[in-house]
Amino acid sequence: MTFPEDSGYSNGAMAHHRVAQGPTIKEAYNEGGLKAGAVHAARVTYEILSRRKAAEEGVARLARVLSALDLTALGVGSTLGVGVYVLAGDVAKNYAGPAVILSFLLAAVASVFAGLCYAEFGARVPKAGSAYVYSYVCVGEFIAFIIGWNLILEYIIGAASVVKALSEYLDSLLDKAISTQLQEWMPIDSPHLAKYPDIFAFSVIMAFSVALAFGVKESTKFNNFCTGVNLCVVLFVIISGSFKADTKNWRIPASEVPHTETKDFGAGGFAPYGLAGIIKGAAVCFYGFIGFDCVATAGEEARRPQKSIPFAVVASLLVVFLAYCGVSSVLTLMLPYYMQDEKAPFPFVYDRLGWPWAKYAVSVGAICALCSSLLGAVFPLPRIIYAMSSDGLLFKFMGRVSERYQTPLVGTMVAGFFTGTLAMIFELEQLIHMMSIGTLLAYSMVASCVLLLRYERSQSHRAPEPLQLSCRALLRQLFNSPGLVAPTRLSSVLVSVLVTFYAVWCVVVLSGVARLGGAALAGEAGAALALAAGAALLLATLCAIARQPVSEKKLAFSVPLVPWLPGLSILINVYLMLNLDHMTWIRFGVWIAAGEYLILFSS
Repeated sequence: MTFPEDSGYSNGAMAHHRVAQGPTIKEAYNEGGLKAGAVHAARVTYEILSRRKAAEEGVARLARVLSALDLTALGVGSTLGVGVYVLAGDVAKNYAGPAVILSFLLAAVASVFAGLCYAEFGARVPKAGSAYVYSYVCVGEFIAFIIGWNLILEYIIGAASVVKALSEYLDSLLDKAISTQLQEWMPIDSPHLAKYPDIFAFSVIMAFSVALAFGVKESTKFNNFCTGVNLCVVLFVIISGSFKADTKNWRIPASEVPHTETKDFGAGGFAPYGLAGIIKGAAVCFYGFIGFDCVATAGEEARRPQKSIPFAVVASLLVVFLAYCGVSSVLTLMLPYYMQDEKAPFPFVYDRLGWPWAKYAVSVGAICALCSSLLGAVFPLPRIIYAMSSDGLLFKFMGRVSERYQTPLVGTMVAGFFTGTLAMIFELEQLIHMMSIGTLLAYSMVASCVLLLRYERSQSHRAPEPLQLSCRALLRQLFNSPGLVAPTRLSSVLVSVLVTFYAVWCVVVLSGVARLGGAALAGEAGAALALAAGAALLLATLCAIARQPVSEKKLAFSVPLVPWLPGLSILINVYLMLNLDHMTWIRFGVWIAAGEYLILFSS
């Protein structure tokens, strides 16, 4: 069986037609006994899972109706959620003090590194699917499936947690009327489930899913409205807070800082917890910028994806940073950092200032922010499912596109029903960190793919050439002694090895920082020397990558300072992943194992 050249696969075979290339993995085990079957299965597995998708755009099946403004509003709405009304108070009180501004700045810079990598891939591969498609183009089907499977979990938990927050917020405004009534009518007596089925949360998820299924443009109009209201409330907070700002709150002497048996509020001043507190605060603030990657899932629905996606990613991150910076500034200027309320800082501050009416404006903004965040979480999920089912990695019926509405109708409704069910019957606090690990892994993979594709041979130089693997040839190419301008097969393979080595070494070095960092700061020479050697090796690896010849392919948008910015993005993401608790990694492992079983044995 043959396939057209524009099928989208570099080896000319569609993933969902893998049977034509030979037996499936399950069938391979039944041929020639267990031992021969295992060997045959291993070979078939490698052939199937190492396939790569071509980077050409192809034919879009979804309606191209989203402008750059729509995409920017989608990114801002999904990123600038209710955290803007909560995160600043929490980080200011417990981590950084008034220097929370610097924490947000560091987090924004780290997010921009990942955002620039997404922007390049959005220009390079304007397809639905985000990091899943990007990794499929670059590293192959197996890693792409892991990323896509992980993104599905991320968006399911993200949407369920946001709608839970919306339900609880409205319930609190109504003096617990919803929860009291539902718990009285339908109590659930189980330690692993919610106390009552949250019918309201399920209904909201299904309403959003139906809206997205029957019209993307109409849904984005609603998102634009909610995002606009949210930004207006943020401006209201900044302007109203500036009238009560007092710079003395940034210069509180240490003698006036209270100290209790359970809490030490630092040494006062602008950075009461020192540099360590600012960095810890930045790690917390980083999660306030998660969500902009939903812009990249709309590659097939953007009118001019090569230009609008890079613009929307960068613009949304800039708007979100300015909002966080302005809100945290006025918050710490209105009230000393140690008096902040972590759960609801602005209603608390306005009550202290004698402006109780202002907290109702904040409540309107919080509800609109939650609605925007919910749409930003629900929107990408069916697009990921659509991309994976179109490639044959999920059930094909979930990727069917409605001819009338030009949306993945079935996938949207199935995803909405599953997400709504989780939000209805589960308490999701223990699963929140799973959303973070999925996002950070996707960020790292996209940054790695940027490095690999930037130093890959172009299609015009794909003529067969011998691969010289002698030590002398490798050493010469490591420093690019021949002075090559165009990538070769050897240089591309070398970059792949160096990028893999760099990622592994990031894990090793940052694990060493966690164990030896305290000893190094205390002046122990051995610990300091070990960390310095690890940092030098990371730097040397990036230097070796920088010496390799770069692909001459012209892009509408390119990440600057390659390989340094993608390398730093990988380093930051690995650091944040290593700070997640071990139960998160166990749940992650179980989810990946379930996904591998699906792809290997459900042909």
